[in-house]
Amino acid sequence: MKYPARIQPTDDGYVVTFRDIPEANTQGDTFDEAVEMAEDALLTALTFYFEDNRTVPAPSQPKPKETQIDLPISAAIKVALLNTLLETRVSQSKLAKRMGITPQQVTRIVNLNHTTKIDTLAAAFKALGRELKISVS
Repeated sequence: MKYPARIQPTDDGYVVTFRDIPEANTQGDTFDEAVEMAEDALLTALTFYFEDNRTVPAPSQPKPKETQIDLPISAAIKVALLNTLLETRVSQSKLAKRMGITPQQVTRIVNLNHTTKIDTLAAAFKALGRELKISVS
């Protein structure tokens, strides 16, 4: 998942904004620093979606002069899981029952700041009637 960001020069450096995730705004003294800060701002903003149980918008196609900011693959999978939970209207407690684990374990699975094994994420998708597929291109 790559989110398009607009990185604009200012008198004080560079300002970064995201069309798809308007909560993710940041700045940097240099262009490279602005890109680095954008990666952090994007992840931070996504935690708001998780806390509020809101669907995370998919990244749109970049427009000219926009820079694509990569979302770490671990975060991208958790975004897909959150969106699937919301789409299927399955609560975290129901997912815990389907997976045969505690609700606290599901809370950790659906947490961007918690490391989760890929097999556990695949099991969560399976419990939702979906299949996690990974490809290399």
